[in-house]
Amino acid sequence: MSNEFRTSKAGVRLKRDKKIAFKFDGKIYQGFEGDTLASALIANGVKLIGRSFKYHRPRGCLTVGSEEPNAIVELRTGASREPNTRATMIEIYDGLEAHSQNRFPSLKFDIQSINQLLSPFLTAGFYYKTFMWPASFWEPVYEKFIRRSAGLGKAATEPDPDTYEHAHLHCDILIVGAGPSGLAAAKAATSSGANSGARVVIAEEQSDTGGMVSSELDQIDGVSAITWCQKTLAELSTHQNVTFMPRTVVFGYYDHNVMAALERVSDHLLKPDQDQPRQRLWTIRAKQVILACGSQERPLVFDNNDLPGVMLSSAARAFVERYAALPGKRIVISTNNDDAYRTAEVLKNYGVEIVAIIDARTDMTAKMQHLVDMGVRVLKGAVPQKAHGWQQVSSLSVQSISGEFIEKIDCDCVAVSGGFSVDVHLASQTGAAPIWNDDLQSFVPSIPIRAERSVGAGHGSFGLADCLIEGHQAGVDVAKQLGFKTTETKPPETEKGEPYTISSVWRCPGKGKAFVDFQNDVTAKDIALSAQEGFISVEHTKRYTTLGMATDQGKTSNVNGLALLATARGEAIDKVGTTRFRPPYSPVAIGAFAGRERGLEFQPTRRTALHECGEKLGAVFVEAGQWLRPQYYPKPGEDIMAAIYREAKQVRETAGICDVSTLGKIEIFGTDAAEFLNRLYINGWKMLAPGKARYGVMLREDGYVFDDGTTSRLSDDHFLMTTTTANAGRVLAHMEHASQVLWPELDIHFCSATEQWCGVAVAGPNARKILADAFGEALDISNDALPFMGVKTFHWLGTTARIFRISFSGELAFEVNVPWSSGENMWNAIWEAGQEYGLVPYGTEALSVLRIEKGHVAGNELDGRTTAADMGLGKMMSSKKEFIGKTLSQREGMIADDRATLVGLKLKDASARLRGGAHLFESRQGANSETDLGWVTSVADSPAMNSWIALAYIKGGLDEHEGKRLYAVNPLYGETPAVEVCSPHFFNAKGERLHV
Repeated sequence: MSNEFRTSKAGVRLKRDKKIAFKFDGKIYQGFEGDTLASALIANGVKLIGRSFKYHRPRGCLTVGSEEPNAIVELRTGASREPNTRATMIEIYDGLEAHSQNRFPSLKFDIQSINQLLSPFLTAGFYYKTFMWPASFWEPVYEKFIRRSAGLGKAATEPDPDTYEHAHLHCDILIVGAGPSGLAAAKAATSSGANSGARVVIAEEQSDTGGMVSSELDQIDGVSAITWCQKTLAELSTHQNVTFMPRTVVFGYYDHNVMAALERVSDHLLKPDQDQPRQRLWTIRAKQVILACGSQERPLVFDNNDLPGVMLSSAARAFVERYAALPGKRIVISTNNDDAYRTAEVLKNYGVEIVAIIDARTDMTAKMQHLVDMGVRVLKGAVPQKAHGWQQVSSLSVQSISGEFIEKIDCDCVAVSGGFSVDVHLASQTGAAPIWNDDLQSFVPSIPIRAERSVGAGHGSFGLADCLIEGHQAGVDVAKQLGFKTTETKPPETEKGEPYTISSVWRCPGKGKAFVDFQNDVTAKDIALSAQEGFISVEHTKRYTTLGMATDQGKTSNVNGLALLATARGEAIDKVGTTRFRPPYSPVAIGAFAGRERGLEFQPTRRTALHECGEKLGAVFVEAGQWLRPQYYPKPGEDIMAAIYREAKQVRETAGICDVSTLGKIEIFGTDAAEFLNRLYINGWKMLAPGKARYGVMLREDGYVFDDGTTSRLSDDHFLMTTTTANAGRVLAHMEHASQVLWPELDIHFCSATEQWCGVAVAGPNARKILADAFGEALDISNDALPFMGVKTFHWLGTTARIFRISFSGELAFEVNVPWSSGENMWNAIWEAGQEYGLVPYGTEALSVLRIEKGHVAGNELDGRTTAADMGLGKMMSSKKEFIGKTLSQREGMIADDRATLVGLKLKDASARLRGGAHLFESRQGANSETDLGWVTSVADSPAMNSWIALAYIKGGLDEHEGKRLYAVNPLYGETPAVEVCSPHFFNAKGERLHV
């Protein structure tokens, strides 16, 4: 088939001089430039495009825009694969590949459509009831079933090759929507041309202007409505202060008139230009906002109303007007309002056979009479009963409004109109709850609480004349309000139409499946069941039935669903209310939120002053916070495990040097500096003498451990705090809050000094000899001159340096800090001096092995759930002073005897291995959450112990379990090694080597 459903008349968006070949489910089709995937498939006679989520029922296009719930496809293949994309929003291009989704083995024959036979058991809430019993079925049966059934499309498993950008824009007036009302507003706001000075941005979701006005039926200022829209946009585009943003959806309205918008920059291109992003996420700050968002037509709820070929009346009209694509050749139109008669007139002008118009209203209107005079059959007081067909509609049963069967009509398309829902999403996101308008049978925006106003159909004015008047007046008003001069002008002129009238029909009489939310297969019966079972709040109904929770966010289904809920409750719709509208208005790719900040560009890559020194020695680097740190230094033929083992062993036997520049460093000054630290840390600081360092632990306000590290007193009113690498920024923010909010009276000043000081740790039996040779007479580091936890400032090669007698490894160790610019000189001096003594470089992995052997806690143990007592540091908590977190750390659950506390683990079989994350049990059999004693936090292949060792948290700790045999169960690897609970201090427990 090739465009057999394409009319000879030109669609307003179609460029017939350029043919385009594309694929759908592997088959090649032809379209034209300007087509969407949906319009091109319809023109080729393809009505079956997707399958529904729960019942896998066949589905075709329901709408023509971003509200589409049915025609959801998967684009491209491989790393560029994009699931859950609306066919109505995809502009075709040569080479486009699209695939239907949520079906197996094929779209036409989907074996999971058998779910329709099970539908009596798959009603709303069935999963809440079914998957609760028996409990033992959850993991082996239910969880696997749910995971297989979840989702529609399949996400790509490879890194996204596309690029995304973030951009910011400031304007005086943001107009959302480039239909007649939006353009009238823009024209009025800039009526003095560029001299008006108002910076105006017009954001339009579609690729072109006009909104739903595309036909020759309407005239504005003496020309067709679409011509007027195009001419007006061309005129506005000549103004330097007017920006038109096509393919841009405003999806979020935030405080202070900050709007979030997504621009589809190159989604309509096979290969974007070099450096051209796929999408751009805009943050727009506007002084005034005009919402010209329009409205969305609702379907009628009748049996089998989801068959391919059943679509909205406005969509059928738009497919013909915009793309010259015929949704059918024998069309029945069913309506309860006048707008569908515009569809009938347009389709008839395009040569389509209108078999009948079915109108729920019983009184003859002027629109009805006009179509009757054109020779169209109109059935008053009638509604659909049931659509018939297998994979597309073939006929429609018609009944009276009271339910009596009238006749069965053969057709290949049913265009339905159940009225229009005003697009209140963005207006509601401001916090102004929408209100019910009974005349329109729709929610409408309430009084604005921000600097915004809604106009046109987005305000509930469905007549073209009213849209133009409202848009024009809004443009004049906001320009004047902002202080810009505008010329007195009149609104664009058009014929005043008849008032919009509608007769509410929320459920056509019937007993079969009548769908409300098409994508999630929510039926009218599901909503009635929800009310019957007590879920009568709109928010509860939404979650119990999944009404409005699909990718279209209920744009076509919410009002129908709420009306049916109101009927079940026996109340008016305005009493039932509506669910809350939240951003995003339509789906946004996660890549757009991330922008360019992903992979190595997620945050700035920071390298220490010693990075090149590590590179020269063959270091393999790892990300630590924002920094790159040497992870290990492999020798030829060594893998990572061998290199780590060698480095750790060498530090114990001779000496090692490690780059520790990334540790957070915060300089603290002031007469109250000691008092400030006293309130931050759990232990005391006032009595710390200058030239001494102390280990400290901070708590969060909730009593859990926040960070740890050493702080040195350089003089009476000068301290240097060190933090963990990853926590440095958070600790600084914590201190800022404490000094500015909690204790502003303290004389205290501090600043980050991480990048000012380059640091190395030199550890091992030969550490003192190496540093003595490296710094010579400039530094005395004898035990008397620099005892353990001592600090010294010295001068070396014309610069000030600091040395700290601190150990993280259990060995004799020193940390040396010099200004960043002197870092390489320091490293080279120590490296050259150390060659005589067997000095080796060691990375973060060997550092971790050494600290586990010594029993020092680190990031794995500080996981946000542990207290100081859990870590074995409870005795550090001072009872003589107050500090942040002290009160809440004494809550009953925080000091319970059965809390998991830190222990060590050693293997019963030295040839086995341990893994982090394993859970601990007394027996290999019957391991479950009830018998779980704790978990392994850190593991190491220890040279000192000649086997794998671990740190872990166990309920009851050493007091209850020391010497016991437990099993470290790791289901991911199928391992259950036997371990013995022991002290977490495996090596040099008494600390003799530290004080040498």
